[in-house]
Amino acid sequence: MRLLTSDVAIVGAGTAGLHARREVERAGKSWLLIEAGQYGTTCARTGCMPSKLLIAAAETAHRARRAGLFGVQIAPEAIRIDRKAVMDRVRRERDRFVELNTRDVEALPAAQRLRGSARFVSPGELAVDDHTRVRAKAFVIATGSKPIVPKELEPAGAALLTSDSLFELEQLPESIAVFGTGAIGLELGQALHHLGVRVAFYNPNDQLGPFTDPQVGARFRELLSSDLDLTLGISITDVREEQGGVIIRHREPGGGRQHERRFARVLAAVGRRPALHALALDKAGLELDDKGMPLAHRGTMQCGSSPVFLAGDIDGYRTILHEGVDEGCIAGANAANFPGITSHVRRAPLNIGFTFPQLAMVGKTFKEASGTPLAVGESSYEDQGRARVMGQARGHVRVYGDPASKRLLGAELFGPGVEHTAHLLAWAVQQELTVTEVLRMPVYHPTLEEGIRSALRDLGRELDVLKTCLPEDQGDPPGD
Repeated sequence: MRLLTSDVAIVGAGTAGLHARREVERAGKSWLLIEAGQYGTTCARTGCMPSKLLIAAAETAHRARRAGLFGVQIAPEAIRIDRKAVMDRVRRERDRFVELNTRDVEALPAAQRLRGSARFVSPGELAVDDHTRVRAKAFVIATGSKPIVPKELEPAGAALLTSDSLFELEQLPESIAVFGTGAIGLELGQALHHLGVRVAFYNPNDQLGPFTDPQVGARFRELLSSDLDLTLGISITDVREEQGGVIIRHREPGGGRQHERRFARVLAAVGRRPALHALALDKAGLELDDKGMPLAHRGTMQCGSSPVFLAGDIDGYRTILHEGVDEGCIAGANAANFPGITSHVRRAPLNIGFTFPQLAMVGKTFKEASGTPLAVGESSYEDQGRARVMGQARGHVRVYGDPASKRLLGAELFGPGVEHTAHLLAWAVQQELTVTEVLRMPVYHPTLEEGIRSALRDLGRELDVLKTCLPEDQGDPPGD
């Protein structure tokens, strides 16, 4: 078995690991990059990009079906979903993203790239399969996460899909049962529904979407319940593979009637768990919690006082790409300079779901903010001018402010164009702007941004700051 030494060993060549490597190199330190699986990030291969390709196809089909609202007549029989062509484009474009990413990794020096599964054998040493030992001054662990498959779904056998396997389908299935009604399950399930797949959503918990604000959550549920087949708060009594498909039996809440349905496929979309099992972290001398997770400081990504740093989905913190990039940079820079450590101020939380309509959580959630005095402002998109012009007048915004400092703290919202308006709110939160300062910002008419401005003015009334605003900052455009 050969022995290699390096300043920093990085386990995982995904988004976080690659950014960590860049920072180590930038610091002038030596590095080794270890990967057990295929090159290509989760985002490119099974996450952000293929899911958005599927959603883009679904949006096109959905707009076509609603064209009559605008006086554009498209006969229903003229809208035909080519199930194979949809998946051909998804996989073709997905493969292009993966190829670009893989090409960048393979351009790195071959002598500094190791293939195999890494595990700690002591606090300062890794074994990579049975062929290499790696000694380093510091380590970045960025092995990502894997889909959770509930045990009750395992009998679905060949009919069972996860987000890691869904995009390998050669054509859309005729029907699918989606287990999970968080942002990811809803994104994928709604897209399939709008592409003509018979979709049913299941969740033993009576929960829909990620919202913690009960008013936003109730309005979101009311909207989606009118469009989707939702089976919530039930107990699954049997799942079995049968005749090239799967049979699902469930019992109504409170031990009510039992129902049986058949689907071509089942999608497990209940979340992901950190990929920790192969690392033998107990040999690294790390403090672990009751779930076997190492404890990492959010500002440094360091585990205790050890030379081990976490980055990306493995820490289970904010499992989204831009946070993984940040954590990779923080972990890589600190690993390169260990024992010199710098604590970084993290960005304002920003989480977006590409559902129909889109949803977002910005800054402090309602649950996080409600432990202290809190002011709330809100607005609806039902009569919002631009939303009605677009035929998308569905949505609700709730924004939260601090009564003492008058600062904007966060928001929970769903509606048209939320992927854009949520960024404006996140920027304001990160800049620690007061509601008065946010209202001084320009907003063009007619735009969807006027929808969040209405909520901010309502928050200003609750905070009793409108009297300090200029007259023009309190104006009400038509349809706002």
